[in-house]
Amino acid sequence: MKASAADHAVPRSGLARWIYALKPVSWPKLFVPALLGQVLGATSAEGLDPVALGWGLAFTSLGLGFIVLLNDWGDRRVDAIKREMFPEGCSPKTIPDGILPAPAVGLAGAVLGCGASLAAAGAQLSLGRSFALPAGLGCMLIFVAYTLPPLRLNYRGGGEVLEMLGVGIALPSYNAYLQAGSISPTSWPWIAGFALLSLASAAASGLSDEQSDRIGGKRTLASTVGNAAARRVSETCVLLGAGVWLGASLLKPAWVSPWASIPALIILAWNFAQLRKVSDEAVTNAFGAQGAYKLHLHRAIWHSTTVAALVLWLQPSFA
Repeated sequence: MKASAADHAVPRSGLARWIYALKPVSWPKLFVPALLGQVLGATSAEGLDPVALGWGLAFTSLGLGFIVLLNDWGDRRVDAIKREMFPEGCSPKTIPDGILPAPAVGLAGAVLGCGASLAAAGAQLSLGRSFALPAGLGCMLIFVAYTLPPLRLNYRGGGEVLEMLGVGIALPSYNAYLQAGSISPTSWPWIAGFALLSLASAAASGLSDEQSDRIGGKRTLASTVGNAAARRVSETCVLLGAGVWLGASLLKPAWVSPWASIPALIILAWNFAQLRKVSDEAVTNAFGAQGAYKLHLHRAIWHSTTVAALVLWLQPSFA
């Protein structure tokens, strides 16, 4: 039976439809690493440059819209398969459910991508950062390789690694560069730990789409090795990311301040424990349990990283 948007709560006004398409619940996925990068740059420069913060926010916001909309445009076929298979098992999809037409979504995504490029160019001119534009374009090209033809690596088994590179490494590094003009060695342990946490999120992202992705030819970790293995990879990456932060705070406390890492690790550990409680229930097509699993995973990543960034910023010594 064909899924109908009428069977679900679908926004009615044009503005509400665009907001729905931009998926506000997922925004921390980019804003948290951007915040981390801005704070890491500010700590190495011993001061926050509000202009650099503004350019970083502009690039991240426009890039977010570029990614979200063009990802929906690129995935419209497998999204339609998911809605056909599980009409009651997922929320309405932007294009398959007719919330917005595919040409409008693709055009808006392209326009926002141009806007992100202009923001990177503006940052280069305004801040005197020689690599702001090429580095910004590099960040965007990671996504192009992820979803769009001809590479479409998310359909060939490379999506999780690209997400780690883009969200976990490129975005915080780019924002740190905008703030400081360089990336301090003291930033790398924080970024390395966050990259592993981003890989954990990427590994779990395909859980709810396992069967539809498999039918649609999209080779995610879940559709390739199965639900249980994907969860184990995700949980292992969380532990590895936490281990990097903990180890660095013990070996290099001047680089990874225990004042920032300890509260972050406590938050991460608490949410990881909650994640483990629901893990065995988050099996294939158990969409409710999968939602709870991802909720605790995202809280572990986003809340811990945000707290670490805020504590770093509030420390008078910028330790």
